[in-house]
Amino acid sequence: MMLQYLIILLDETATSYCHYGNLRKEARLMPLEVLRDGIRFAMKENLTIQFVYPDHDLPQAYREAVESIDHGKILPSGQACPEADVVVFNGMEEMNGFAFRPGVSYVLRVSKAELFACHEKVAAVMGRVDRLNVVLTDVETFTEEDFGAYEKVLEAWVEKMEGGYLSGRTPQLNVLTDRMMLDKMNNCGAGETNVTLAPDGKFYVCPAFYQDGDGYAIGDLPEGLDIRNPQLYRLDHAPLCRHCDAYQCKRCVWLNRKTTREVNTPGHEQCVIAHLERNASRALLNRMRSYGSFLPGQREIEEIDYLDPFEVTLIPQHYYKIFFLST
Repeated sequence: MMLQYLIILLDETATSYCHYGNLRKEARLMPLEVLRDGIRFAMKENLTIQFVYPDHDLPQAYREAVESIDHGKILPSGQACPEADVVVFNGMEEMNGFAFRPGVSYVLRVSKAELFACHEKVAAVMGRVDRLNVVLTDVETFTEEDFGAYEKVLEAWVEKMEGGYLSGRTPQLNVLTDRMMLDKMNNCGAGETNVTLAPDGKFYVCPAFYQDGDGYAIGDLPEGLDIRNPQLYRLDHAPLCRHCDAYQCKRCVWLNRKTTREVNTPGHEQCVIAHLERNASRALLNRMRSYGSFLPGQREIEEIDYLDPFEVTLIPQHYYKIFFLST
């Protein structure tokens, strides 16, 4: 395992910035000594820290501890400060009247229902930010009808993005532009390149494994990390994903575990959504290249005739048999 990042949840109610919801509603700060020990652990292991903030102010002693080391800040929109690296919106209403700033990455956590009803609001924000990550909070509930609706949303965003590029703006929207830039998987890396330190002083694969209330610890500060079967969090031990070219997919191990009970095996919904995004990225890339040279040197995004890799034999036959015998 090649750890690079340590995510530190500063409070029980630290904001979610991914698919999971935080079921912990009672504010309780990480003990100050645990915070300091976590910072020392990161220094010894040469890890970059990402601090995840709650929706309330930190005491001065905590602010001083945070500023004692180089780090990134992930904050909810209600606590956004000039030093924030990532600002999280929980729903589209939080974007209303917000003062967007250059150099900041924004995350919109949104349900499918809200997205389908109000996707034009996302399109409007594209012209005001350098980067926006759209994160669906109910991926596992998608139906065939929902897939069709999401495809139409992506098509509308392709048109908006095309217009922006032609006018000289180059905003990034994770579900469209990331795949155009990538030539290999760019997953979230939970359990492999990053782990999370929670307020209880224990390590978790990612914040979801602590905040969702249905996870498990992988060690603590006194004893260090203890990840059982660490190879399962690596791409080279994900027989389906390692043969896939939806490179922008986060391959969320929490969603994997929730939908298939295997951290290295994604569910149908996650795969189809990722491939709809991949295809929309291909459409945007081809449309931009119709105007001239666009992203020269980048590899082509090939046309495919499937949305779920289980529909085709992308993986060696003996892996294919293993998957279906184990489900």
